[in-house]
Amino acid sequence: MLVSFIICLLAFVLIGISAARKSRGTSRDYYLADQSVPPSLVGLSAVATNNSGYMFIGAIGYTYATGLASIWLMVGWIAGDFMASLYVHHKLREAAAKSGESSYAGMLSNWGFGRHYTTLRRVAAVITLMFLLAYASAQLIAGSKALSVLLDWPIWAGAVLGSIIVVAYCFSGGIRASIWTDAAQSVVMVCAMALLLTVGLNASGGFAGASEQMGAIEHFLDWYPQDLPFPGIGGGILFAASWMFAGLSVIGQPHIMIRFAALGNADQMRRARVYYYVWFTVFYCMAIGVGLLARILLNNPAEFDAELALPTMALELLPGPLVGLVLAGIFAATISTADSLILSCSSALSNDLLKNKIESSLLIRLSTLGMTAIALALTFSEEQSVFALVIMAWSALASAFAPLLLVLCFGQRPSEKLALTMMIGGLLVAIIWRWAGLAGAVYEGMPGILFGLLIYAVGSRVSKPAEPLRAGSEA
Repeated sequence: MLVSFIICLLAFVLIGISAARKSRGTSRDYYLADQSVPPSLVGLSAVATNNSGYMFIGAIGYTYATGLASIWLMVGWIAGDFMASLYVHHKLREAAAKSGESSYAGMLSNWGFGRHYTTLRRVAAVITLMFLLAYASAQLIAGSKALSVLLDWPIWAGAVLGSIIVVAYCFSGGIRASIWTDAAQSVVMVCAMALLLTVGLNASGGFAGASEQMGAIEHFLDWYPQDLPFPGIGGGILFAASWMFAGLSVIGQPHIMIRFAALGNADQMRRARVYYYVWFTVFYCMAIGVGLLARILLNNPAEFDAELALPTMALELLPGPLVGLVLAGIFAATISTADSLILSCSSALSNDLLKNKIESSLLIRLSTLGMTAIALALTFSEEQSVFALVIMAWSALASAFAPLLLVLCFGQRPSEKLALTMMIGGLLVAIIWRWAGLAGAVYEGMPGILFGLLIYAVGSRVSKPAEPLRAGSEA
């Protein structure tokens, strides 16, 4: 088991380090790969980063606890993600090329306003750092949980190992190294999930046997959760619809969107989406299947940590070498997202937050090291659910950034004051919604995004829009 895990891990590290051969030593190359990435790598990297430990640990754990109703997270998420991608991704890629910016906050604050929005850029950088560092911490925790079950390691050991690998990737070739390793990791992730689904189904007596056992668990095969604050079909529909906003929220995630901005040619965006959505749909369907099977094979929800369902299944059903493959898949998923998050945080610090951009290759890498250290430190705080941490960070970033990005993509140019109000207002609504305990009924990104758009609708009627960027004017 340990041998196969180490072999896979070394392969990923070597792929990442090899990216150093193409490094040009510039800030734009480090954070955006000089916008030279082919569509296949963009699609596979973006989807591996999107799925991460959330899918292996969080989503499977949620399915274990909730049952078939978790399917609405998948349907809503993919549908919302796809609808947003039809318009936003291409526009963001063009904005990155025209502005010359290599950070997500930089693109938002220099989107043809006629002048640069410095305050907007710095506020966006602060929000990015706050929530992406929490998100990165969740990924390290997810990998640690898997290692603790399968290798009997202490939680801190897995987090430290993950941090070391992240630093190795990022020091070697920046986002290019991250994208290359993401693509390799995406293959291992699919193989690991398919293997566990096949073995789990066989151990459950095939489709017929598994269905019968699931049907014996009260409410497990219901089409919507039973604990919704709004009961009945109406509450179920609202629950499902709200998760479309979770998918739409992808456009508010700097670590994912920067991959689409790195595409070599904006006209190749359709091909990148094909790789992205085919992989995403297949992988998510398999994850739900594994979560459902885990409940009947490990049916002890009162005393069992649901987020340990997948690694526990692997340990009980697979021989050692194949356990190592599954472990490598889980760990690869967490690392593929963690390194992306760390790079986005480093970019926010070196490009957006400081008065002067950092261009020194050494200082850029030191900022990456610092961000990794902070994310690692957060893993030692009070233990939290990976699912809860990811959803909190995901919805907060979406509520802050998605409304503004949508408005920009549709050709509107709000004033800096209005843009800031949209960001902060949407973020606060999402936080208050979760604090009030309403997130179980409606994903908090839905009211956050809608409120941000409402602020624009009202504010645009009373505030003067920014002047559009004129040809030859300074970006």
